[in-house]
Amino acid sequence: MPNKYWFKQKRFGYGATPSSWEGWLITIFFILLVIGRTIELQNNTPRLIIELILIIIPLIIISKYKTEGGWKWRWGK
Repeated sequence: MPNKYWFKQKRFGYGATPSSWEGWLITIFFILLVIGRTIELQNNTPRLIIELILIIIPLIIISKYKTEGGWKWRWGK
């Protein structure tokens, strides 16, 4: 079974954007998780920063692995 990609390369810049329902699902889940943790920990800034970093790292790893063509700087070509 071929690898199904959840994200596509951005046309300009570095990174990727969701291109399948799985990509959109993980992106929406990430946004809701960040909002929830920010509301809950708004008075504990050091812990909030650490938790956000721990949330962002897996998202980056998953999206890089599930992006067709990988991540690299693009100039719109």
